[in-house]
Amino acid sequence: MDRTQQEPQDVDGRGLSISTAILYEVFTALQPLDPGGELRIRADATPVIDSDIRAWARTTGHDLIAVEETDQERRYLIRKTDRPRSRPPWAFVISDPGLEELLSPLGFALAAALGGSEVALYFQGPGVRVLERSFRERLKGLHRAPFSRFARSGLARSGHPAPQEKLKQLRGLGARIYACGPSMEHFKVSTEDLLFDDIHVAAYPSFAEEMDAAGVQIFLQ
Repeated sequence: MDRTQQEPQDVDGRGLSISTAILYEVFTALQPLDPGGELRIRADATPVIDSDIRAWARTTGHDLIAVEETDQERRYLIRKTDRPRSRPPWAFVISDPGLEELLSPLGFALAAALGGSEVALYFQGPGVRVLERSFRERLKGLHRAPFSRFARSGLARSGHPAPQEKLKQLRGLGARIYACGPSMEHFKVSTEDLLFDDIHVAAYPSFAEEMDAAGVQIFLQ
């Protein structure tokens, strides 16, 4: 069948202000397409989203073949590459389970994985609580705790899923997740409580191997 006769599939990211949320849907929609297949992204006409979609296309090697703007909407036509670019691995060390403190490391991890990099994450200290099935992210501080529910709702509306949902997305993208064994013991997190069965329980020497292979290393306390 002539591919030019097919209408590209739409990924509708309008209303989302978080680019990784849009690009996760784009990544998922591209998977069943053959190289050369086309996909259209519909997004709000903001400088941030425009910059991020263009950067993602350059990073992955997918062709951005057209951009159209109508009122407050931009439409990007993407052609799937048959030669994805090789990207350096990323390694993250995460220690803080606070709602706001998890945004950057998990956001960067998703961006790296969506760009084609291998990702490894090491949770240590109180950060191991993020890996518990019962974990509920909260703002830090006694006076901020009552507002956590409103903060979570606002983040979800903008395109920030809950931290554990981001971890599920990362795991689906091939990320390797580590939990510090001594930290688990100290903070009373058992292996039976862990979110995934394939989380590596280890300490510094094991993750040092990941860091040695990584082109990018990020530490967040």
